[in-house]
Amino acid sequence: MFHYMDGASEDEVTLTRSCGSFDDYELLPRYLTDVSEIDPSTTILGEPIDFPVLCSPTGMSRLFHHDGELAVSKAAARANTVYNLSTMGTYSIEDVAAECDGLKWFQIYVFKDRGLVTEFIERCKAAKYHAMCLTIDITAFGNRERDLRTGMTIPPKFSLAGWLDFALHPLWSLNYVANPPFSLSNVEHRVSGGSDDAVTTLVQYISGQFDRSVTWDDAAKMVQEWGGPFVIKGVMTVHDALKAVEIGASAIMVSTHGGRQLDHTPAPIDVLPDIAAAVGNKIEVILDGGIRRGTDVLKALALGANAVSIGRGYLFGLGAAGEAGVDRALGLLKEEIIRDMAILGCRTIDEINADYVRRRP
Repeated sequence: MFHYMDGASEDEVTLTRSCGSFDDYELLPRYLTDVSEIDPSTTILGEPIDFPVLCSPTGMSRLFHHDGELAVSKAAARANTVYNLSTMGTYSIEDVAAECDGLKWFQIYVFKDRGLVTEFIERCKAAKYHAMCLTIDITAFGNRERDLRTGMTIPPKFSLAGWLDFALHPLWSLNYVANPPFSLSNVEHRVSGGSDDAVTTLVQYISGQFDRSVTWDDAAKMVQEWGGPFVIKGVMTVHDALKAVEIGASAIMVSTHGGRQLDHTPAPIDVLPDIAAAVGNKIEVILDGGIRRGTDVLKALALGANAVSIGRGYLFGLGAAGEAGVDRALGLLKEEIIRDMAILGCRTIDEINADYVRRRP
């Protein structure tokens, strides 16, 4: 389970770059500034949040803790930030809405079955989700070789060492069998059954729904059908950023899917400045990928992002201690942001700009 969370595609070059490239940027503090009051709050898509860190959509979160998406969504609500539920979630749109009274987005794909897309949009409207988030970087699943080695395939192919690993973690196994059956709750009504074999069938069903013929026209139709704040996730070029503006999206997420799709792409932080400059204030920009520290957040903001989004950052907390672990992970990041803003010489998020960062020579 850890390697499924921690791993990426092929040689994991993109994942390594996504984290390491933050080291190529230096912060330029300005001292003798009154920083007795620090305010890390901001807005995203017109909604106030307490600090500029969102929770990215991550599939099958119950693999890491039996409370899964419910734990993350409730922790995000307490932190007064956004939770972005994945189509591949193990709790449904309605389950999360019932437990989470905070800001909720839903991450979606353009499926071959456009009726399923419409169904998701209508369910999210009924459950009062604030925004729709379309992921555009899955025309095929990335080649995640760690999963091949550990047996995290569809269907699973665990080795003797893999089964021994389960035996050495009895609490995880006990919680797995003691709680409701594992499922992809947003699509389980499309495939009958409730066993582990049914989960495999559900994943295969979703995999078969990815449509390689999707174009920006399809995305534009979804923007119109949703009729509210709309995010395009997976943008890595100025070309795609401008297309998102053209179709009426509200925000873009500069993202490589955590390095889990195409390997050997640039780090999101490295393409952020050009993308932010190209779109100006026409659309909001969110950086997704490689965020591990408060200083990473400040660098992203200085280079043009309105906010950042994290996946593994909160999943590590979820796997370690469930809902309390997510609370702790988000709390640590917020504490770092506040402390680093004070040392940098910025009292508010709006004050953080290109004057406070440079690329190392």
